[in-house]
Amino acid sequence: MNTLPKNICFIAFLLLSLNLAAQRDTAKELQIESQLQSVNSSVVDAFKQGTVAMDQGNLELADSLYALVLVKAPNFDPLLRRLGSIRAELGNVYGGIKLCEKAVQTNKSAYNLLSLANCYFHYEGYKDIDKALQLLKEARSLPDGDDISILALLGQIELEKGNAEEFTSITNIMRQKYPTEMITHYYLAIMNANDKKWSEAKSEILLAKQLGLSDEAVRDFLDSGVGSKAARKSYAIGFVWVVIAWAAGLLLLFIIGKVLSNLTLKSIENGLISDRYNRTGNSFRSLYKSLINIGGVYYYISLPIVILLVIALVVALFYVFILAGRIPIKLALFLVIGACITVYAMIRSLLVKVTTTDPGRELKREEAPRLYKLTEEVAKDINTRAIDEIRITPGTDLAVYERGTWKEKLGDKAQRILILGIGVLKDFHINDFKAVLAHEYGHFSNRDTAGGEIALRVMNDMNKYVYALYESGQTVWWNLAFQFLRVYNFIFRRISHGSTRLQEVLADMVAARIYGQLAFQNGLTHVIKRDIEFNYITGKEIEEVKKANRPFNNFYQLSTPTDNIIETALEKALNAPTTDDDTHPSPIDRFRFISKIDTDNLLNDSGPITDLFVNWNNITVEMIKLIESEVGQN
Repeated sequence: MNTLPKNICFIAFLLLSLNLAAQRDTAKELQIESQLQSVNSSVVDAFKQGTVAMDQGNLELADSLYALVLVKAPNFDPLLRRLGSIRAELGNVYGGIKLCEKAVQTNKSAYNLLSLANCYFHYEGYKDIDKALQLLKEARSLPDGDDISILALLGQIELEKGNAEEFTSITNIMRQKYPTEMITHYYLAIMNANDKKWSEAKSEILLAKQLGLSDEAVRDFLDSGVGSKAARKSYAIGFVWVVIAWAAGLLLLFIIGKVLSNLTLKSIENGLISDRYNRTGNSFRSLYKSLINIGGVYYYISLPIVILLVIALVVALFYVFILAGRIPIKLALFLVIGACITVYAMIRSLLVKVTTTDPGRELKREEAPRLYKLTEEVAKDINTRAIDEIRITPGTDLAVYERGTWKEKLGDKAQRILILGIGVLKDFHINDFKAVLAHEYGHFSNRDTAGGEIALRVMNDMNKYVYALYESGQTVWWNLAFQFLRVYNFIFRRISHGSTRLQEVLADMVAARIYGQLAFQNGLTHVIKRDIEFNYITGKEIEEVKKANRPFNNFYQLSTPTDNIIETALEKALNAPTTDDDTHPSPIDRFRFISKIDTDNLLNDSGPITDLFVNWNNITVEMIKLIESEVGQN
């Protein structure tokens, strides 16, 4: 019984269920209403209105009306089964099953058993075909057990289980008892097609068409074995192979990135990488650059495939609706709008340009001439071009970047910018600061800041795409584009983070070689400690200010907590293992990687870096005002 897809029968059953309003037995309905009249006459009208709403597909209204009836007739089993079915369809499957079970406990009728079986058959997470089959077989032994709805669902289950003889037996019963029903002839068509009785199958499907089966369903059935269907299948298989190849490409990118990361780590551990001029180090940098470029291009290649998948999913769902003989307007609009938004968001993410601004504000040379002089001395020691500008921020930032066009960056003519968080400078000795600054200059001399355009563009475009989907409420599990972005971001992040970890190690080596491993270790430890300390102190101060409604104290002069909170957090940060999601190796690994580097260029200035500012106090007051404005304090 494998000639036709099993879900064709399910489509027919759905078609039957969706047309119950037109086929509702008036005599039986009057009998049900009469029973309710004897239970509580005050809710009969609400029950009738609920039934009308249910038949019209307004399940939310039907649920509300039936809920009112339930209060005064909590054991009325026709109400229980209908309300249970409605709530299951609205998403509360567990609640629906409980109501249907109560209906069965109250009155083990064929219709009550059918409603419960329907819950166990149709809803994922609760699906139990064997249990549904047992309930239906029990219903068959009761009055009304030969109802068309019971037979139709029973036939669907037997078809899904591959029980050809049982399906044939049920279909023959339907032919005897319901010879004029559309679904009877639909089942007969399936039965004959599986028996390869093609003429009888065609005759039955045409009879089903006369009785209400849609033209699309009939055409699909008749074309199931001819050239047009074979062509569609061929296209589908071709697209599936494209998708498989595309998915394999994603997996290959991830595997290569993982292997390259492991090889890089082993090479560093074995001392094969000493700086960017080292052959091994240069090879790994080139490999990472190529892999990131390929990954970036692959992202843009992936977009049309993802869009086709989104469209294909919507088309497939519409195809199901057509076969069912009814298109749910709200769901159809929801699918179309969601697909359109997904496509539009993709195009918008590629066309909309993000305007970037420099962080903080420029520190004028006259505000810290000695600091600028120090940066020039470090640049001279490393034999590279000095920074052009220092930008100060309130926090503990310490990083470098280049400002200019991609041509200027490639030609080493872009402006070099140092981001300096005022929060990191408290108790920062000049010796240690110079070693950390040498690390940042290492990024310049290694040309880390000159590239990365493709990686940056891909990340920006992905972020814009996610944000556009989020704004439209499309960041949901069933949106294929959103799931692709999650997967691709994971893969691309692993690749790019492996590259940045290598860059950090090479920059560390520059600093250790110029100023010694001890100075760099002290400097990096200070940076990590001040980040922990400053965040703790400012967070605590902000809480106290909000509670006491008082002015801020100077964050940059507050004492270090006397308890072990900071030291414990620092110990944890220094010794945390490096993970694939880290952009920097862990400090303990970084210290180990430079442990064999020696230098004769020992530093002899242990004064505080804050002495290099003309008026340090004015700077801290300005930064405090910025923080006050951010937290809403005036």
